Amino acid sequence: MGLSAAEVFDGLGIDYEKAFAGLTAHREELEWLLTELPDKSKVLDVGCGTGRPTAEVLVAAGHDVTGCDVSPGMIEIARTQVPGARFEVADLRTLSYPAESWDAVTAFFPLLQLTRAEIDAALVKFADWLTPGGIFLLATVPADVESLDIEFMGKPVTVSSYPPEEFTRRLTAAGLDVLHHRVVEFHPDHPHAIPEHDLFLAARKPS
Repeated sequence: MGLSAAEVFDGLGIDYEKAFAGLTAHREELEWLLTELPDKSKVLDVGCGTGRPTAEVLVAAGHDVTGCDVSPGMIEIARTQVPGARFEVADLRTLSYPAESWDAVTAFFPLLQLTRAEIDAALVKFADWLTPGGIFLLATVPADVESLDIEFMGKPVTVSSYPPEEFTRRLTAAGLDVLHHRVVEFHPDHPHAIPEHDLFLAARKPS
């Protein structure tokens, strides 16, 4: 059994931000999102980590950003690095908001340490939380795996995921229109990291 997400990311802290700083696809998806959002949109950043780059980029563009992460250590860093956003320690599995609360929801890599049942529930919640016309941005490592024990940046973790087409199917079933998706190869800048394939997917809730 791997470490919990809170244990993993409390341990990694700012090293995680540094390891993924070169993931240009992440910033490209954020730049695309900025072209889609109305001014002063309310954005929820799930799995916000250190607040960079997602919350930082969105706040700089004038949006109202709330970040949440299961790691208290990450939230402490985020509050220091991105004072213009709000940050909360929260577990995605129990996180709850009223329907149509957010103009956009971003979820860059918070799903991997969930079970498949928890991933399914999270995708449905994300869709429910969006306002009509709202945007959902997802990043994850796509794979046909469930409760697989691996090592991530030197730490034991248990991961679950789906192939890209399954994420598309599940978001469509949740009522979202998938706008684009792509898989990129990336090697995190960390001595214990291995190359990975990352899925970036954007979807919209019909107006």
